[in-house]
Amino acid sequence: MTDDSPRDGAAPADRPERFAYFGPEGTFTEAALLTLPAARAGTREPFSTVPMALDAVRRGDADAAMVPLENSVEGPVTTTVDELADGDVLLITDEVLIPVEFSLLVRPGTAMEDIKSICTHPHAHAQCRRWLARTLPHAQVTTGTSTAGAAMAVADATSGFDAAIAAPIAGERYGLTAAAGNIADRPGAVTRFVLVRPPGPPVQPTGFDRTSLMAYLTDDHAGALLEFLTEFAVRGVNLTLIQSRPTGDGFGRYRFWIDCEGHVADARVGEALMGLRRICPGIRFLGSYPRADQGRTEIRRGTHDDDFAEASAWLHAIRSGHDL
Repeated sequence: MTDDSPRDGAAPADRPERFAYFGPEGTFTEAALLTLPAARAGTREPFSTVPMALDAVRRGDADAAMVPLENSVEGPVTTTVDELADGDVLLITDEVLIPVEFSLLVRPGTAMEDIKSICTHPHAHAQCRRWLARTLPHAQVTTGTSTAGAAMAVADATSGFDAAIAAPIAGERYGLTAAAGNIADRPGAVTRFVLVRPPGPPVQPTGFDRTSLMAYLTDDHAGALLEFLTEFAVRGVNLTLIQSRPTGDGFGRYRFWIDCEGHVADARVGEALMGLRRICPGIRFLGSYPRADQGRTEIRRGTHDDDFAEASAWLHAIRSGHDL
């Protein structure tokens, strides 16, 4: 959290906050959660899937959940995107950016030439595929639910796995050593994580905010997507992401995950959302929250809050018969 205002679902003052996260221990998600002071002071519980972590918040078994949302190489984490779109409403209150560093983790004493079977997560495999082809071309790769789960399996000598591709933190958690480090094909990859909470008022604006929403294309016609985009463009709201996802109701039916610069409390963002709502009744607001990179929004002429207030006052004067 970035402000001290009470929120629905917040922990009572007499107990620490409870945080769920996509686990097990040793995932990048745990590393992201531990960057938040409130999480370090609270209790933390790993869950084996993203939906399970989010459902813990929905049931009231956790006050907040940290989940991965997007990777700079592999793109969106579709399980998270779809779960936020389809499940009971949760709001994003924080985001965290974590550099993705992969190591090849083995039990102590394992040599490179001993590695015949590797376990990892599909995203990690995709980001290390060329390194594996060069270094261990004959090793068999099996993918599972998480990189930390892969490290946990390798720690068990009876699992049949010789190595795991995982975060260095997983080696520390499960007593493994790094046979090789920094093995990603594209160095500099980053994963974006979000902390979600039960519905309530958005956190206060900071001046470097992001707003997320899901918009459903309920009326498929020529120019429908352009109409969406125009509502933002004419008000000077810059989109930082737009991603289509199928609704599951048949071919040609889509919803759009949209991130834009600014906060719902900003006049330009609020009016853009109102304009979008008029042409697209199917909108799910996912939160306004501080950007992890603290990138400050460039507000173009005519789109400051004062500009909207002056224009509203001018229109009111015309309607009431007063000449400004």
